[in-house]
Amino acid sequence: MTSAVTTCVRAATCGVLLTAGGLHLAWGRGSSFPFATSASLADKVVGAPRTPSPGACYAVASGLAAAAALVAIPSRNRPHRLVLGALATVFAVRAAFGFAGRTDLIVPGSSSSAFRRNDRRVFSPICLGLALGVATAGRADP
Repeated sequence: MTSAVTTCVRAATCGVLLTAGGLHLAWGRGSSFPFATSASLADKVVGAPRTPSPGACYAVASGLAAAAALVAIPSRNRPHRLVLGALATVFAVRAAFGFAGRTDLIVPGSSSSAFRRNDRRVFSPICLGLALGVATAGRADP
C-alpha cells in the first residue's frame, strides 16, 4: 500500500473517530442530536431506557479523541503498531457482536429492537470500517 493511500485512510479514520467523539461530547452536554428527544436517542443509540451519564459520555469522547491522536501519528515503531493493533481488534470485536445482534453481551442493557436494528445497519459497519482504518494506519510506513 502506498504512503499516499495510508495517509488518506489515516485521515478518514481520524475524521470518523473525531466526529463520533464530538457526538459523545454533545450527548454528555445534554443534546439528543440527531434525534428529537433523549428518550429516542437512548432507545436507538444506547438500546436502554436512559442515556448514560455525562461522565460516561465524556469518557467515551476522550477515548475516541485519544484513538484519533494515535491514528494520526505515522506508526514507525513496534509499540505504537501494537497499540493500534489492539485498538483495531477492539473495533472488530464490537462490530462482530453488533452484526450478531449480541452487543448486549459486551454492553449490558443494549437490547432494544430499535438499537439492534441500528447496530446492524449503522454502528457495526462503522466499527468494522474503523477496525480496518486503524489496522491500515498501524502498518509500517514505507
